[in-house]
Amino acid sequence: MKTEVVAPSQGFDRRAAVTRSLLGYGVLVGPFYLVVGVAQGLLRPGFSFARHPLSVLANGDYGWVQTANFALSGIMVIAAALGVARAVGRGARATSWTLAAFGVGVALAAIFRADPVDGFPVGTPIGPPTGITTMGLLHIVVSAFAFTCFGVSALLSVRMLKRRGERALSRFSLVGGLVMLLGFFGGIALPSGVLGIWVSVVTGWAWLAVLSGHLYRVSPSPNCERV
Repeated sequence: MKTEVVAPSQGFDRRAAVTRSLLGYGVLVGPFYLVVGVAQGLLRPGFSFARHPLSVLANGDYGWVQTANFALSGIMVIAAALGVARAVGRGARATSWTLAAFGVGVALAAIFRADPVDGFPVGTPIGPPTGITTMGLLHIVVSAFAFTCFGVSALLSVRMLKRRGERALSRFSLVGGLVMLLGFFGGIALPSGVLGIWVSVVTGWAWLAVLSGHLYRVSPSPNCERV
C-alpha cells in the first residue's frame, strides 16, 4: 500500500500582509515629510531654517505643496497607528490611539494654516508678528495637541515594549518621548526656539520609523506554508 505524501504549498496570509503594509507607512512618513519640507525650504525665497518652522511653508504661491505634505503625512501616520494596533494587539491600544490622534492633528494642520512670520513669505515684515489670526491660533492649538499626543504615544509605548522584552527600544521610546515634548513646548515658549521644534520633529519621526520598522520585522510573514 502506497502512502501519499502531500507536499507543502505556499499560502498567503492577507491579514499579515495588510499589517506589514500599514507599518511600512510608519517607516516612510518621516523621511517623506522631511524631504518634501526641506526641499521647499531650499527652493523658496525668504525661508530660513534658523528662523522658520516648516509649517509656514503653507503660505504663498506654492503653499499647496506643504498643505499636501501635511494631509498625506497625517494619513500615513494614522495608517501606521493601525499597523501598531494590529501587530501588538490590546497591549498597544493606548499607544496606537494617541499615535492616531497625532496623525489627525497633522492632517488638520493642512486646514488650519500657520500665519506668515518673520520675512516669510517675501514681503512679510521681519521680526515676530504683532498679532495672530484665528487661523494661525487654530494652527498653534492643533500643533500643540498633535505633538502632545506624539510624545505621549512614545511614553505609553515604554510599558508595552517592556512587556514584550524590548528593553532597548523601550528606553529609546522614553528618551524620545521626553525630547519630543520638551523640544516642542520649549520651542514655542522661547523667542527663538525653532531649533527645539526641529529637534522635536526629527526625534518624533525617528522614533516612529524605528518602532514601525521593528514591529514590521517581528510580525508574521504573509507567505506561509500550508500542508
